[in-house]
Amino acid sequence: MTPIRVLLADDHQLFREGLRHICEAVGEFEVVGEAATGTEAVTMARDLNPDVVLMDIQMPEMDGVRATAAITCERPDARVIILTMYRQDTYVFEAIKAGARGYLLKDGSGDDVVAAVRSVAQGGVILPPDMASLVFEEFRRLAGDEQDGVPDERLTPGEMDVLLRIAQGDDNRQIAAALNVTTKTVANRLSEIFSKLHVKNRTQAALTALRKGWAGL
Repeated sequence: MTPIRVLLADDHQLFREGLRHICEAVGEFEVVGEAATGTEAVTMARDLNPDVVLMDIQMPEMDGVRATAAITCERPDARVIILTMYRQDTYVFEAIKAGARGYLLKDGSGDDVVAAVRSVAQGGVILPPDMASLVFEEFRRLAGDEQDGVPDERLTPGEMDVLLRIAQGDDNRQIAAALNVTTKTVANRLSEIFSKLHVKNRTQAALTALRKGWAGL
């Protein structure tokens, strides 16, 4: 089985060593590099092409949100997990806008990190339940008092099925199994959903579905 290639980006060497130990204890993970600054993270993501980037928010030279935005701008399919001590909704929201696929708190366990990397590598999205409502409310706030419970007619029934599964947190394999289609079909529908909803990634697509009332919290 091809290992999941992981890039670690954190300015604290001791914490990076801890992450490396966690990842290397899992046979299916391979740590391909370590970055101590946001600038290094962007360069190494470009050169090493990792499957998943574990990114701290507070980084020298370029913070984690800006580094994530730079990485996803070059590689829209890049999978970045923000790993931080901060619970403020501003950080969560900005990270998602930058294209992050996951957001984990550093006070979690090693098992949480392993599960997040696995899920995001397979196309999933990770957001702690206690933080999800903050993000959804921010999207609703930006949308004003819009109340739109009718699905966008531009989305086909198949695309809406995929979108609702994304909002439930399913990854591509789970969606394919549930809908009895191939993962390639799911990927194609995702591309159409992103284009039609004018979003950059599955996290933003899921939040759009929730904001419009197409899927419940």
